[in-house]
Amino acid sequence: MLTLEGLFVVALVWGIVIILAWFLSKYLLLVFTDSKSRLDRIFLPVENFIYAISGIDSSKKMGWKEYFTSLFLLNVAQAVIAFFILMFQQSLPLNPMHYSGMSWSLALNTVLSFSSNTNLQHYNGETTLSYLSQMSAFKFLQFTSAATGLAVGVAVIRGFAGKTKSIGNFYYDYVRSLTRVIIPLAFIATVILISLGVPQSLGGYSTISTLQKGAYEILYKGPIASLVSIMQLGTNGGGYFGANSAYPLQNPSQISDLFEIGLMMFIPTAILFLFGRMVGDNREGRTLFLAAYAIYGIDLLIAFLPTTHIGEGMEVRFGSAAAVFWTVTTTAFTTGSVNASLSAFNPVVILTAFFGMLIQGAPGGKGVGAMYMIMFVIVTIFLVGLMAGRTPEYLGIKIEGRDVKLAVATFLTHPIIILVPTVVAFAIGAEKAVGLAANSIGFTQVFYEFTSAASNNGSDFLGASGNTVFFNISTGIVMWAGRFLPMLFMLAIADSVATRKRSPSQGLKTGSLSFVVILIVSIFILTVLTFFPFLVLGPILQFLQGFENSFGGVIFGF
Repeated sequence: MLTLEGLFVVALVWGIVIILAWFLSKYLLLVFTDSKSRLDRIFLPVENFIYAISGIDSSKKMGWKEYFTSLFLLNVAQAVIAFFILMFQQSLPLNPMHYSGMSWSLALNTVLSFSSNTNLQHYNGETTLSYLSQMSAFKFLQFTSAATGLAVGVAVIRGFAGKTKSIGNFYYDYVRSLTRVIIPLAFIATVILISLGVPQSLGGYSTISTLQKGAYEILYKGPIASLVSIMQLGTNGGGYFGANSAYPLQNPSQISDLFEIGLMMFIPTAILFLFGRMVGDNREGRTLFLAAYAIYGIDLLIAFLPTTHIGEGMEVRFGSAAAVFWTVTTTAFTTGSVNASLSAFNPVVILTAFFGMLIQGAPGGKGVGAMYMIMFVIVTIFLVGLMAGRTPEYLGIKIEGRDVKLAVATFLTHPIIILVPTVVAFAIGAEKAVGLAANSIGFTQVFYEFTSAASNNGSDFLGASGNTVFFNISTGIVMWAGRFLPMLFMLAIADSVATRKRSPSQGLKTGSLSFVVILIVSIFILTVLTFFPFLVLGPILQFLQGFENSFGGVIFGF
């Protein structure tokens, strides 16, 4: 349960992240509004060189179709390159452990995972991947997928701001996301992680003799710190080790544990503030921030209600409270990294993890989380407009029927790509291939697998046991559908509203605290109504069965 000490730690992390994110949002405004900066002397030559060798006109304004096509094709090309690196890593350099290539289905799943910012891992990295694969395939995709998400989030915000009458240019947003935001921040984070004891090496693994005669231990070393920095900062979540940040070398101390939690919160929180700055009204950014953090806080409080037991496989170095804090945060920010085994948690903690992934905007991943919050705002305004009998408006813009349809399509994409494959998995008996039974525990784990994939989260119960053709292919499809379809719909909305006339007077005060409450209630109702039957069959039933067993079946009459 949450103690006063634990509450202080949570409040401290929140406070530091929120303050730093507020200042980062000022910098992001300069980066993505083409404002002059002293840093231009450093970054402009690099960026202009990239545009020149790529034949890109970064000043060209793009419509939503061109913007989406550009980002999609670039991500396809990056995934294809990574696929061949994984398939043929045995013939490539920087493979001192002489690992063979991945199977085609695992390689396909992995590149679809990392290129979609999901980082679902059906393998153990330290015993499967060469240094080249970890760096040129995975770390590369973690940077590029993070830049894609940030660029889309900024483009959607730019469209609603309406100041440039356009959603912008994808290549401009993408390159600046990398050169001016993600790479510099990741470099700083890497240096800090190294100072905290996270290894950074290309010297190969070491074999160490133990005190027991004839026994030895393999010390897995590699470019770990640089991968951890971008995995957390870019809300990627894919770690160097199969155990992720539960592994001591990837997360050696309580300080590193809190620092990694803060990293995954940093950019998504700044984007919420950036929204207010770009639309010219900080109250609107405050609305998104308060709603997102309120839902995140509610999830944390619910998760801390039960006595979270230390079960088999639980990381005990930091205590169960730290593990709960990490798990709720990693799902609320769609990161997916873990510092403890999910199977050891109370089902109520898993339920809160589900809520974080199903909502995706509380606060969600960098860029994409703000995009989902805007989607929820549009749906909420439409519902309020129906009840009040007036035309829905947002930021002085009339919300048209097409906008609502696209927002609803964004919302419905999620349940379709989660629920359909979950049902199919049990219909064909796919759960048996990974050692699961058709009970509440097995249902929770399969349901969680597809929820994590659709939410581009990446945390899962299956791990390397999920390396079957069915789960590799099905989750791969779900990850890309969950990534790119919502982007397509929201870019279309943003492009449509970018050129509309804006009224100086606004009917519904979306910058008010009362609207924050309405938005929170709306998000919970929409999510619960959509997914409640499946949650009942999974973590809720699992909790009730455990509660029943603890009382010998007396309460339920058995």
